[in-house]
Amino acid sequence: MIELKDVRKSYQDKEVLKGISTVFETGKINLVIGASGHGKSVLMRSMVGLINIDNGSISYDDRILDYQNYDQTREIRRDIGMLFQGAALFNSASVQDNVEFPLKMFTNMTKEERLDRVNFCLKHVNLENVNSKFPSEISGGMKKRVGIARAIALDIKYLFCDEPNSGLDPITSRVIDNLIKDITEEFNITTIINTHDMKTVFDIGDNIIFIYNGDKWWEGTKSGVKNSNNKELQDFLDASYIE
Repeated sequence: MIELKDVRKSYQDKEVLKGISTVFETGKINLVIGASGHGKSVLMRSMVGLINIDNGSISYDDRILDYQNYDQTREIRRDIGMLFQGAALFNSASVQDNVEFPLKMFTNMTKEERLDRVNFCLKHVNLENVNSKFPSEISGGMKKRVGIARAIALDIKYLFCDEPNSGLDPITSRVIDNLIKDITEEFNITTIINTHDMKTVFDIGDNIIFIYNGDKWWEGTKSGVKNSNNKELQDFLDASYIE
């Protein structure tokens, strides 16, 4: 579980996050939706410790993210996996080396132990026997799956996904959605997804928060999204493509 209490962040005279409080539940797909420029990315970067918040607190299962405490922050980050919008693979490294990277950074595993873990993760994203391939040799959907394999390499507790379906066709997008959902449930991970994809919301979303002008403007389940009387949320849905 990740809990936010009155999280605030300003840049110069502009308040980007305006006292956001919420709980992201373990074993659930927690979605953050909203238009570009309303604070979603700042919220996610704050939660993983890339941005210092001005006020409030962010806790990971009762561990407060303290930006001044390097050891504690490193410990929390050790439990976090990130799936970036463009997969963010190292182009000059093989699939195996990409997935192995966090294991080299954060563990004392032997080479054999790292290889076993790499193969375990690749199997879970249905990518066996691609260890020696390079990012330029695989499709966009495969790159996202490699990104997921790398994100779970450290036996994580928390998974952050930034627009995981960006640039993918509808069929591949659903494959990625289902894969994230399966991994979340199998490993009991707290998963947070920033997305504009309303198909993702209605297919796999458990808990949803809508960010509007830096505020948590609406919160609920996918069954309540369409029936909400929140005008800004409905305007956002009307502007989005819902299949």
